[in-house]
Amino acid sequence: WSVTDYLRRKMAEYKKVKIERGPGGWGGPLEVKPSDEKKYVVCITGGGIHPVAQKIADMTGAEPFDGFKSSPEGGFKAMACAVIDCGGTARIGVYPMKGVPTIDIHDTSPAGPLAQFIREENFVSGVGEDQITEI
Repeated sequence: WSVTDYLRRKMAEYKKVKIERGPGGWGGPLEVKPSDEKKYVVCITGGGIHPVAQKIADMTGAEPFDGFKSSPEGGFKAMACAVIDCGGTARIGVYPMKGVPTIDIHDTSPAGPLAQFIREENFVSGVGEDQITEI
């Protein structure tokens, strides 16, 4: 096997999901497909891995990561997406500002000091497990 063949096979292991806004939610839909460089579904909801983050990781082949405990190796550049539970202060805008597709489990719309970075192309809210489908 050549390095190119190995990389093609490795990249093929990741799958793409579509994440749509839930009832009362805003933004999206987002399409998330991890890669070897962006292999983490980072969960910043407190209390471990939220079921939405776990489902995205399971469906895509990404690694779920508890972002409340630490940051993944590679920081923002290693995140396929971030799952948050922010009602509209700082966290809601930090990840979109850093270029990370952001999934909020709460029904929120752009708010807070970083609202200008929150766009339909990088943010979706009101997300439950039913809003995640394989493409």
